[in-house]
Amino acid sequence: MSLPVLIFIGIILAGLAVVSLNIYNGLVSLKNQVERAWANIDVILKQRYDEIPQLIQVIEQYGNYEAGLLQKLAEARSHYGTAKSVGEKIDSSQQLSLAVKGVIAIGEAYPDLKANKSFSDLQGRISSLESTLSDRREGYNECVANFNTRIEQFPDVLAANILGYRRQVMFNVSEAERAQPSLKMNLPKFGNGAS
Repeated sequence: MSLPVLIFIGIILAGLAVVSLNIYNGLVSLKNQVERAWANIDVILKQRYDEIPQLIQVIEQYGNYEAGLLQKLAEARSHYGTAKSVGEKIDSSQQLSLAVKGVIAIGEAYPDLKANKSFSDLQGRISSLESTLSDRREGYNECVANFNTRIEQFPDVLAANILGYRRQVMFNVSEAERAQPSLKMNLPKFGNGAS
């Protein structure tokens, strides 16, 4: 082979190497953004998880308010505590949000409980956490959408397959969460901790 042909082949190989590195670095960056966005959500979910026993305790001290609803809240919290994957945490978090809405609605139905400072404080903290969760959910879903789009585009799909990157789950609001809270909610029963 002549020198100009070898130089041309070298330039082509160098160009492919630069493109491959850019694709790799871009995919790794998007994956890390998704992980960071999820970690930000996970912090809020943990804070809400930690507030729930106090909320149950305050309501139980105040009388036998909707014991079935409190039991479902405790079950939803337990289910969240055993969730391992992001998808499982999202599903159980949605059920926990639904249960929390129902318990918070108890305060509207029982004015003496609503007047209790501990209940009012917990209600405020949990509402604030829910609001922060909504904001962070939006950022997470944007990161996931960017990641999912990129791993399906050519030529990035080739690198994504080699790296084992798969579509990530969006953290959407469930239909049940969109509904108005009710004291008579029918939450699904959770299994025996099987995931």
